[in-house]
Amino acid sequence: MTTELRVIPIKGIGEIPPGTDLGLLIYTALQQQNLSLEAGDILVVTQKIVSKAEGRTVDLNTIEPSPFAIKIAERYDKDARHVEVVLNESKRIVRMDHGVIVSETEHGFICANAGVDESNVNGAHLLTLLPVDSDASAKTLRARLQQLSNIDTAIIISDTWGRAWRTGQVNMAIGVSGIEPLTDYRGQNDPYGYELHASMISVADELASAAELVMGKIDQVPVALIRGYSYTPAEGTINTLLRDASTDMFR
Repeated sequence: MTTELRVIPIKGIGEIPPGTDLGLLIYTALQQQNLSLEAGDILVVTQKIVSKAEGRTVDLNTIEPSPFAIKIAERYDKDARHVEVVLNESKRIVRMDHGVIVSETEHGFICANAGVDESNVNGAHLLTLLPVDSDASAKTLRARLQQLSNIDTAIIISDTWGRAWRTGQVNMAIGVSGIEPLTDYRGQNDPYGYELHASMISVADELASAAELVMGKIDQVPVALIRGYSYTPAEGTINTLLRDASTDMFR
């Protein structure tokens, strides 16, 4: 049982050009804060710097919008090139309204604008895309940090998403390695002897949201170290958190 945990912002990351050794950069930033990785540590890393390091960016000046993208852009007063990128990153369009395209990505994520983002990117015409395989990105980063520190940590790659029934955004996990992202309490009894039938806790999402509290949106802190949380070590996959279509009441 976890009785206390710490969430520590990792500063000094700086700008991330394509090809950056992200593991080395994070390891060096930890050292500069006189921090050493310990067994049981969790690192939450924002999607933005992972995507930048992997070269998952698009220059809008290279995009030729389709007639469909132009039609959507005219309706919602958007940049047609940006819309075209969102369409290219979408497996299917779930809904379009209020200038927002809610779509399903190839990963199975349902989010605004297929996760395409233009904030905190150098250059007004540059967009970042989600990693091709966020779990693989987390696994690669975890292996690199283990090589550097000789410590096996858990990695969560996070992104900021809105929620259908709540105002405001929260950090959510889009890739994991070294941690079981879901804790299933079904079949266990609560303190009153009642058998739980539906309780499943999205541990990875809750940890990602906790990390957001020290990252902020304008403070340029894209990494947080979570220490003291008693998680279940596992290879893990983000697919565990994706609701199956057979139980999705809104699909």
